[in-house]
Amino acid sequence: MFDPVIAPSGTLLGLLQRGRGDGTLHALTAPRAEALAALNHCVLRDPRHDWQVENRSLYYARLVLDLNGELDEIEAHLFDAEDVLDTDESRTGLSLAVLGHLASYGRRDALELLRRYAACGANWAWALDELALRDDDAGLRALAAPVLARFPADPEGEAELAAVVRDSFEPRPWRLWADDPRESIGARVRGAQEAGSFDRWQRQMRPSGPRPGWSVRAVFEWAQQGIERGAALHVPAARCLTAVAGPEDRPEIVEAARTGDDGARCTALRYLADSHDPDALDLIEAAQASGSRLVVDAAVDAFERMRSIAAVERARGWAHRPDALGEAAGRVLACRGGAQDSELVLGALREAVRGEGPDAPTLWTLVDGAGRLGIANAAPVLRHVYRETASSHLRGRAARALAATDPSFPAGFAVECLWDCEESTREVAARHAETGDARVVDQLRRLAADPAEEADVQTAVRSRIGPDASAV
Repeated sequence: MFDPVIAPSGTLLGLLQRGRGDGTLHALTAPRAEALAALNHCVLRDPRHDWQVENRSLYYARLVLDLNGELDEIEAHLFDAEDVLDTDESRTGLSLAVLGHLASYGRRDALELLRRYAACGANWAWALDELALRDDDAGLRALAAPVLARFPADPEGEAELAAVVRDSFEPRPWRLWADDPRESIGARVRGAQEAGSFDRWQRQMRPSGPRPGWSVRAVFEWAQQGIERGAALHVPAARCLTAVAGPEDRPEIVEAARTGDDGARCTALRYLADSHDPDALDLIEAAQASGSRLVVDAAVDAFERMRSIAAVERARGWAHRPDALGEAAGRVLACRGGAQDSELVLGALREAVRGEGPDAPTLWTLVDGAGRLGIANAAPVLRHVYRETASSHLRGRAARALAATDPSFPAGFAVECLWDCEESTREVAARHAETGDARVVDQLRRLAADPAEEADVQTAVRSRIGPDASAV
């Protein structure tokens, strides 16, 4: 899947793509046709950079309800000829998830669309998972025949069916179908369930990788073989060293960390850092100067895992370095530094935004650190990250940091966060948003009554509007 093109944050489309609360608030005051066009653009062209962890479906479903939106464009997207050519689940996953939420809100047209797509669509398994949570038994039983017809009644088809049953996210439909009295339905599903269970047992009985009886040298060779095959194995190899190596092997491991091939060097650096070896920090610094990109990345990762006082002190000395180790030092101080490190963390935060923009991967840790350390001077940068990032998770982290650093947050961004796409961000807003704004009280009541809302959000809401609270 190609990275989505995100519109500017000041536009309605850009706000909706980011999942910001202001997107909903602006859509509700914009001309309905314009709002629906922007909303459908998002639902049909998933704007998330990481669709597996970022939430949008409930956010968009709620807006469809608020705008009384039709489902014609979603239907056309699902049943387009491209569905046969592009079977990647990211093409239709968001649309199906939105339909699932709409079905849970009582939209019968959404439920019927899911049923039709589960019967004949390429991403049928996703639609079936949505139905497993929302449809009745009769509706699910009616899908048994068209779903099983996808699998030929030959050894290859039965093996594919067994794998699908074994890996299914929601088992409810398969359990219903296993009780079907028809031989072509119930017997096939029961056979697939048994085959899947046996396959899982076989895989558990065939563990791969080195055994504790291996030598240190054999572990290093295994790690290097992984690199030659295009697989980085230094992390599991370092765990194997923990079982294999003894005190007498330390000189060999230190030498491998200094001069070994890439597999051995990455493995040794990880092992020495995890075991708090006194030479680990010097070897990590040497790897930054002389190692390959793979070794540098492994050294930086090993350093960031270290929890010792020595590692924090070394980070203070490395924080001004203009390289990957300097960036890692800023993140170490953000996680484990003290109040005296606030300026270094703030400097790293500003430099990351200037150099890599509001979506830089390093910002996740630095934003958390600014909030943890309560760096008031970081508020302008955090507000910029909040507005501009395309990642709803990073925006949520920025919101939490602003709650700890920015006195204007309760009357500002916290209000729009009540409509945010991420439940963790809505939870922060529920705890901090000023209730002088009538919209805040109305939205708190809506979240408290919405059965689709997450329990943590509703707990936060009840802390504000419960019998002992003063919000209402």
